[in-house]
Amino acid sequence: MKSGSNLEKILRAGHFAFTGELGPPRGSNVEAVREKAKPLVGNVDAVNITDNQTAMVRMSSWAASLIAIEEGLEPNYQMVCRDRNRLAMQADILGASALGIRNMLCLSGDHQQFGDHPQSKGVFDIDSTQLIGTVKKMRDEAKFLGGADIDGPPQLFIGGAANPFAEPHEWRVHRLAKKVAAGVDFVQTQCIFNMERMRTWVKEAVDMGLTEKVYILAGVTPMKSIGMARYMQLKVPGMDVPNEIIKRLQGVDKKKVADEGIKIACEQIEEFKEMKGVAGVHLMAIEWEHKVPEIAERANVLPRPVV
Repeated sequence: MKSGSNLEKILRAGHFAFTGELGPPRGSNVEAVREKAKPLVGNVDAVNITDNQTAMVRMSSWAASLIAIEEGLEPNYQMVCRDRNRLAMQADILGASALGIRNMLCLSGDHQQFGDHPQSKGVFDIDSTQLIGTVKKMRDEAKFLGGADIDGPPQLFIGGAANPFAEPHEWRVHRLAKKVAAGVDFVQTQCIFNMERMRTWVKEAVDMGLTEKVYILAGVTPMKSIGMARYMQLKVPGMDVPNEIIKRLQGVDKKKVADEGIKIACEQIEEFKEMKGVAGVHLMAIEWEHKVPEIAERANVLPRPVV
């Protein structure tokens, strides 16, 4: 065991993992975190706690992670490279582990020009692959990046992100290979709508032997509206939303669009259960946490295994 987290145990036991996401509030309102946490308890194996997502100031991910633990959730503590240098990163890694956080997701972070503080300076002292390597070095070698010994190394199951859809497509699996070489234990993908491209990417990962070394969790996002689908298709970098998805949403009554979005998500989850190389699903119900129990039920991923 690398951290002994519930997520690690689920994956090691060969169960199909099911994780969720919780965005901290834009304030210090603890109850806002607790309310978002309630529908997730018992329905997911772990929950991503985002780190200033969309480059907007929010409650810190480690603080929201601790609140999530109090509510009975296991957090996937996110850290982005945008906001910290390697000193601050290593300090927060130690602090997170000391406080009982056992999963960590290493990300680059959305560029600050897209957020509410575009004048802020992006740090990017190291990138997300180097951050993965940093956590592995601290955990497995009990060493800081500077070479000094760590008195009590962090115990963390190391996660990363993967985007099968960005150009050039033929390089995407090689980016995954770099993260595997750096020491990533699991990856969660970008939101998936182009299933054909996802199938190709996963097969490439299987053929390269990468799925023997890393757990892949497929990212699934239920569409709440046609407007959301169009926005993600046109405005979100690295997103691939086929026109067929939008046409399908347009083909139902306006009052049933959200339900159709959930139906599409559940169909994807069912396919991922049978897809060689996929170890689970990461459900990103964006500001729609209260729908997670329904989605989990309709996707037949309940009850969650106890290991």
